[in-house]
Amino acid sequence: MDTKTQNLADYRRLIEISRDLASTLDLDTLLYRIVRVAAEIANAEEASILLYDDVARQLHFQVATNMELPNMRGVDVPLEGSIAGWIVTHREPVRIGDVQDDSRYFDGVENATSYATQSILGVPMITKDKIIGVLEVLNKKEGHFTDVDEELLLVLGAQAAVAIDNTRLFQQSDLISEFVHELRTPLASLSTATYLLLRPEISPKQHDQIVNNIHSETLRLSALASSFLDLSRLESGRTHFHYETFSIEKLFNECREIMQTKAAEENIEVEIDMPSDFPSLQADPNKIKQVILNLLSNAIKYNRSNGTVTLEARKEKEQIRLTVKDTGYGIPEEAMPHLFKKFFRVHETESKVAGTGLGLSISKQIVQGHKGSIEVKSKSGKGTSFIIRLPLRSTRD
Repeated sequence: MDTKTQNLADYRRLIEISRDLASTLDLDTLLYRIVRVAAEIANAEEASILLYDDVARQLHFQVATNMELPNMRGVDVPLEGSIAGWIVTHREPVRIGDVQDDSRYFDGVENATSYATQSILGVPMITKDKIIGVLEVLNKKEGHFTDVDEELLLVLGAQAAVAIDNTRLFQQSDLISEFVHELRTPLASLSTATYLLLRPEISPKQHDQIVNNIHSETLRLSALASSFLDLSRLESGRTHFHYETFSIEKLFNECREIMQTKAAEENIEVEIDMPSDFPSLQADPNKIKQVILNLLSNAIKYNRSNGTVTLEARKEKEQIRLTVKDTGYGIPEEAMPHLFKKFFRVHETESKVAGTGLGLSISKQIVQGHKGSIEVKSKSGKGTSFIIRLPLRSTRD
């Protein structure tokens, strides 16, 4: 195929991908499609996307082709002292034949992934004068990156910026709509309570009860807002994970200690079941802890008095399985398909147990962000088990 024919084929590919990107509203799926096409049209070994957090003024790897995702998501890239940072700051493409000769090269990614970078072509992803991130292709398979490669990648980067921004806006508008709907109930309760407090005929006992109700609803609103922001950042790709090697046994013990007072109030025993030689895990310890604490809190709240909660860990080939198991009343069969949906709460218990209905959605986003899975098994009258599976392999292998 001659050069003109190849260029025409590449431009046709860009037209095709523009339609493809416009039809995708799942952020991770969208990003994977972009990097695959980028590597293809530039004839590069790898491609990656770094998203820009304008609040923290920091770049972080979000997705890459043929690289372990945890390797990339565990690395933050500073604006100062990196090629990608220079691209964001100057909003211009960069093409380098040998990165080792360039003072802007940041070797943190290479150290984390053991992937050697020689040549690089990076372009800014900009829409509505807003910088979304950087699209990079690494190591041209034959020769050097060309003017045509740069031109094609600039077009793809512009398309990608629009698609990413639209996806984020769609996700946020959908989430905001649900959030506003959920705000109505506590706000109505607060409005009624403050109206009653102004009535001269209420007794001191009624006054104290209303004040307690206001306090409870205020705490619920605060928790709802915090959870909403957490989920919003996870769904829009603005949350990035900091990978470390840590002990699951230590994590379990910390979670049990945090929840011990609540468990004691309900006469719930929290047990840990795991082999003594259990391997360490490479993941974001704070995020995994957030998941375990959420599941442990639920297991205590929805358990029987004098019941038991078991934190279990097992190794399965190249995965680890973490299970939070309770001896509660179980989950109704009709509720099972909806458990991980935003704001969903089991009808039979929502009036008895406080909650935002976002904890399981957040937990699922965190686990999936680690390339893992979460599932639930429950039998009426016999309890519930939440099972998490996470990749075991070191991110630095």
